[in-house]
Amino acid sequence: MEEHKIERAVLAGLAADCFKKEDQATEQSLDELEALLETAGGVCVAKLLQTRRAPDPHSFLGEGKAQELKELCRTHGADMVVFDNDLSPSQIRALEEITEATVLDRSALILDIFAQRARTAEGRLQVELAQYRYLLPKLSGMGKSMSRLGGGIGTRGPGETKLETDRRHIRARIDRLEEELEQVRKLRAVERRRRQKNEIPVAALVGYTNTGKSTLLNRLTGAEIPANDRLFDTLDTTTRQLTVSDRLTLLLSDTVGFIAKLPHHLVDAFRATLEELAYADLLIHVIDAADPEREAHIQVVDRLIGQLADPETPVIRCYNKADLVEPEALPVGPDNVAVSAKTGQGLEQLFAVMERELCRQLRRAVFLLPYSMGGMVETLHDKARVFRVDYTAAGIEIEAECDPALCGRLAQYEIRP
Repeated sequence: MEEHKIERAVLAGLAADCFKKEDQATEQSLDELEALLETAGGVCVAKLLQTRRAPDPHSFLGEGKAQELKELCRTHGADMVVFDNDLSPSQIRALEEITEATVLDRSALILDIFAQRARTAEGRLQVELAQYRYLLPKLSGMGKSMSRLGGGIGTRGPGETKLETDRRHIRARIDRLEEELEQVRKLRAVERRRRQKNEIPVAALVGYTNTGKSTLLNRLTGAEIPANDRLFDTLDTTTRQLTVSDRLTLLLSDTVGFIAKLPHHLVDAFRATLEELAYADLLIHVIDAADPEREAHIQVVDRLIGQLADPETPVIRCYNKADLVEPEALPVGPDNVAVSAKTGQGLEQLFAVMERELCRQLRRAVFLLPYSMGGMVETLHDKARVFRVDYTAAGIEIEAECDPALCGRLAQYEIRP
């Protein structure tokens, strides 16, 4: 059996005066790019970081640095260059001619990882749509990477079988994929309405990739989904029921991890999944407490939450892996919780804060129900916190803590204690 060849790559990036802060390549972003490369199955043999006022229209880095890149590839036996920035088709072609190596940008690498990770039919649809959207504007300028069908990093997904370069064919395929994903969105909307009808609150785990969201879901719910120490290990949303207390049961969903410079076509393609954030009753922002880039990653996730979620949705900051840092290294506040999904540290506090946020609107009331409404007693036991039930000559007197919807249904039966 032939052994899989590990692809050797040089990583390159540009910090330009004209770039926005989030588009700059830095030593830290190149380190993250190296982790992405390893996730895709490659190995980094060298790194090159260039600083200039603006990208070179032809070779992006400038001719001198592009030649230096070629020498790095030759010296280290690298057959691939991965850029931390997005490149135009003409720049990819020019750099491949100069370096005599395959050139990918950050978006192509992330798309390759997503193609490996997608397990469900929905996940595969979303990845394929993102890859075609990425490919379409680049068709006229793609160089060596277009001829590497099924040949390693950057070629998985739709290109693994047959990469059709005809624009009309790809546009038609995009239309079909969008139609199929629209059906997924409609199905999710039906499920969401059913949850709302049953008055089951939903909490969503969000966060930077590899912060331990899946491990936390497993610890809280016993979901037993795979949780590995690698980027983008979870693409397909997993939802499990969680009993927080005797008055609160909710649905807890794991979501795809975010990352700096997440390609916009990925966000668009995964909107069917990510729109769950817009309908969640509570967001739990899972943060790697021991991450040296913690604050920068918090900003990335906060920015994406701002784009995708309802601004009124409460957010709990859950500092996971707290067992790896000193307590004083973590911020203190009513919406900050320090936990360890590995050891179970802090989970009781997390439950308390979840209950506080989701039960904020609960109201304690006393109702006098006619005996003909005896079935409502069972409903109150299921959907509210019942303190007492007295069967009197006037009817069933029941004291309970209810959400606004249930209180509204029973408003005419409410009495003053």
